[in-house]
Amino acid sequence: MPINPSLKGHPGLDEWLSVTSDGHIVITSGKVDIGQRISTSLAVIAAEELDVDLSRIDFIRTETGLSPDEGVTSGSNSMEQSGEAVRLATATARGRLLALAAEALEVDESTLEIDDGLIQSRETNRSMTYWDLQGDKPFDIDIDLNAKIKSPDTYRLVGKPVDARGIKDIVGGTMVYVHDMKMPGLLHARVVRPPHYKATLNSVDDGAMHRAVDAGTKVVRDGSFLAVAHADEYAALTAAKRLNVAADWHTGPGLDGRNIFDQLTSNKRLSMPLENGVPVETPVPDAPAIPGNAAVTLQARFERPYHMHGSIAPSAAMALFEDGALTVWTHSQGVYVLRASMAGALGMIEEKLTIKHMPGSGCYGHNGADDVALDAALVARALPGTPIMLKWTRDDEHAWEPYSSAMVMNVGGSLDADGNVIAWSHETYSDTHVMRPRPGAGDTGPSRLLASWFLEKPFPPMTPPPNMQAHGGVHRNLDPLYTFANKHLVKHLVRNLPLRTSAMRTLGGYANVFAIESFMDELAEAGGLDPLEFRLRNLDDERAKAVLVAMSKKLNATVLPGGRGRGIGFARYKNEKTYAAVGVELSVNDAAEIQLHRAVVAADAGQVVDPDGLAAQMEGGLIQAASWTLMEEVQFDPDGITSRDWDSYPILRFDNIPEVEVVLMDRPGDPYLGAGEAVSGPTAGAIANAIRSATGQRLRSLPFTPDAIRDAALKST
Repeated sequence: MPINPSLKGHPGLDEWLSVTSDGHIVITSGKVDIGQRISTSLAVIAAEELDVDLSRIDFIRTETGLSPDEGVTSGSNSMEQSGEAVRLATATARGRLLALAAEALEVDESTLEIDDGLIQSRETNRSMTYWDLQGDKPFDIDIDLNAKIKSPDTYRLVGKPVDARGIKDIVGGTMVYVHDMKMPGLLHARVVRPPHYKATLNSVDDGAMHRAVDAGTKVVRDGSFLAVAHADEYAALTAAKRLNVAADWHTGPGLDGRNIFDQLTSNKRLSMPLENGVPVETPVPDAPAIPGNAAVTLQARFERPYHMHGSIAPSAAMALFEDGALTVWTHSQGVYVLRASMAGALGMIEEKLTIKHMPGSGCYGHNGADDVALDAALVARALPGTPIMLKWTRDDEHAWEPYSSAMVMNVGGSLDADGNVIAWSHETYSDTHVMRPRPGAGDTGPSRLLASWFLEKPFPPMTPPPNMQAHGGVHRNLDPLYTFANKHLVKHLVRNLPLRTSAMRTLGGYANVFAIESFMDELAEAGGLDPLEFRLRNLDDERAKAVLVAMSKKLNATVLPGGRGRGIGFARYKNEKTYAAVGVELSVNDAAEIQLHRAVVAADAGQVVDPDGLAAQMEGGLIQAASWTLMEEVQFDPDGITSRDWDSYPILRFDNIPEVEVVLMDRPGDPYLGAGEAVSGPTAGAIANAIRSATGQRLRSLPFTPDAIRDAALKST
């Protein structure tokens, strides 16, 4: 078994765990809690392995130089990496503490029992506590990769419902987010934005600049980066608006406003075939000919527009530059990679930067959190000794965050007379999904941060190389789990597309699974086969079959009311993480509006640690994917982004949230499987298939708006 990457870089026990003299266990992790309850799961794992009460587990908020470097909290990797690391760390600590207690109490270790950190000998009735033995002292040992972990049949906490850490503060309104932070002398800052990515600043009216300074506003300019700061937040916002009007921008040709789906299939691109989910640097073979024994052959094109993260609260960061050192408080998902990239952008050494994680608006991918951190740092560097709080506006968040790429999926397949899949073709066209600010050669780290493009000495946007990992960005879940014969799979990384893109929940997996699961129903229908049975006959993974059967049983437990349709979707995220089957029940009214009524999710994430948290991940992923599927699309023209508020970029509201039932297939003793992104693609497929069931219309271009449904109905008449 390969070494956990988290432990490979941080093998020392003291890097993960310490015991305080006042009876607490302090856990550190490089994975940040962005609402997915990872801190709750890690606390449960630690308390379980150490046999202490959950209330004794404390966490150090993730911070460079203090926490282990676990890269980015992404890819549904937290439980598999940090969860397993904490389990081995606490199991190692437990073994070490038992050995120390046996020596101190002069008894055989087998006679010792632990109750909430109290180690007691059955023979002598003498006892010691963890904190007696190890309080405020380092362990000075490495984590034992073969440490004896507890058997699932002895679990007290794992798999049982617990309150999420911090939930009382969240519900009670006392939670402190990065947006709420205050320091003496703090100034509020805002960035004056250009019309679009390609604009450069010619000049700012001198009169407007003087009036701003006279009103107590600090003005910061570095090339085309222009920002203001003021002690009063409203005054800063007002000053930014006034300077925006007074600024003269060279706009150039603007953005390419042609149809994005035409650009995806006609622009220059880098194309590679896939083998076992991995891109291969060989010429793309021709699509195979239709087999001679094909009874049914279909082809279809599926489209997905640009999607934005649309974080409910805009991104924010606080920065302080003092004595040549910079401290930044941010809700970034990757404090170490952000530190390295910001150091490059600012011309500083990494040791002079400290990045501290604070709760903020949800990231679920690369939203504006990293960019706003550099914005704040640039203003703080220009105003040393002054704390800077920089919040993006709603307009900033909608128009300047990195989007999830628009995509085109061309899918084809053939069935023989017995309904077996005898050929399968899937080619996906997309921009990159991996532009997080990761350091690399040629200033690739700084060039991924928005503000770096506009500096006096800019870092031009980089041309992204193809992701060559198994089930990477564009090709995530392009290779289905189904056991199809004669597969033709191709990724096309398309160049020179108009909008800035990067990671969002599932990367390319959402759209690829949407296309696969929609086409599965199309093939089943053409072959006269039941959609569920068709999927089951093309799977040899029993755990995959189990979630489909469990979902279907729950979905069909009630009689389908008239006028409604049901649809199903399935995937195993990256073909290696959580198995998820989704069923949706919906109706379409006379105004062609879709109403979601019920949804069922069956998920197998291996050993379940925090069932409420896992269920919440399933529910949240389904609701977000439903919003993408039914409503969301970034609009733009040559002058810039036009989707700048919730009216021009609508999202799913409370009046269309379905009743969601979650079935968890717990597998005690099995490895943890990442779950945060498992249901997104299956949800889109299930909705598309339910619309077909309810209306007879097959929709292939997202989002499924009333206009899209009406257009499909007109074309079918």
